[in-house]
Amino acid sequence: MTPRILIGLTGNIATGKSNVARVLRSLGARVIDADAIARQVVEKGRPALAEIVRVFGPTVLTEAGELNRRALGAIVFSDPARLKQLEAITHPAVHAEMERLLAAMPPDAIAVVEVIKLFEAGWAERCDQVWVTTCSLQDQVRRLMHSRGLSEAEARARVDAQSSQQDKIARADLVIDTSGSLDETEAQVRRAWDDLLRHNLQQ
Repeated sequence: MTPRILIGLTGNIATGKSNVARVLRSLGARVIDADAIARQVVEKGRPALAEIVRVFGPTVLTEAGELNRRALGAIVFSDPARLKQLEAITHPAVHAEMERLLAAMPPDAIAVVEVIKLFEAGWAERCDQVWVTTCSLQDQVRRLMHSRGLSEAEARARVDAQSSQQDKIARADLVIDTSGSLDETEAQVRRAWDDLLRHNLQQ
């Protein structure tokens, strides 16, 4: 079974995807968060974590045997080749779980796949609409420093490791500017949701 409407939600790191997804959930959408699934597939005891250790070495583990995200991030976000190695390990597992969750949805559902590499992974072609979040580079860096405790250099490295935000915007059906307040972001999402429902009912 596939949902009635599928929205692809994307945008580079710290551009506000999670806040948009939160509003969509409150409106009744079923949101599949690829980042959340990516954290699950590398939990202790999962095959993906064992492969990460094999490729990157035991220094990416904490003393408790869990993934040390900061240590791994220091390796992959400064080296595109190493980032590709990590993605080759995690992306297939994430993709399989997303497919499972989509297949389990009722046919009248409005679903959202929140995926930072929506275009690169081929999800965009399957979506009825693609929504892209955006904000300034300065906002991205500031948000990363605040939410993840990163230094400015670490935050900029993560932003720089992403694909072009402008390319995402150019391919979007809807762009949501999250530079303002949370209320302003929510208002944009609610308008887009109402337009989506109105258009769907007219078909």
